[in-house]
Amino acid sequence: MNTAEPYRHKVQYYETDQMGIVHHSNYIRWFEEARTDLMAQMGMGYEEMEKRGIMSPVLSVEADYLRMVHFGDTVAINAYIKEYNGIKMTIVYEVVDEKTEMVHCRGLTRHCFINESGKPVSLKQCCLEFHDVFAKGLCDHKNKQ
Repeated sequence: MNTAEPYRHKVQYYETDQMGIVHHSNYIRWFEEARTDLMAQMGMGYEEMEKRGIMSPVLSVEADYLRMVHFGDTVAINAYIKEYNGIKMTIVYEVVDEKTEMVHCRGLTRHCFINESGKPVSLKQCCLEFHDVFAKGLCDHKNKQ
């Protein structure tokens, strides 16, 4: 998928319902954990962006639940940048069971970039360093397909 290592997560009891099945809301949390990990691996963590006054709020989330994940399972969450244009970014996720290597969930999150005042910004214009990192992440992914 991309050059980043998958984010790994062992399912905790509190993430499940009475049947020991992961509650659907937790996949969205896992997406965020995987996205934060991906950005850190790319050398551009959220902390660095926020220090420079740039935020990246979620505009929308999608998740397709294909199979159940249970308490005690370990999943690998593959995340990669699918679309990026300097103003908006889409990140795609696959939640894969480490034992069976079966995909249990696919999803995506859409983001924009804003300054501390909440106004949209173009990373191409305000922070070329961030732009270059995200553009390279997009190119790396496209070169793998």
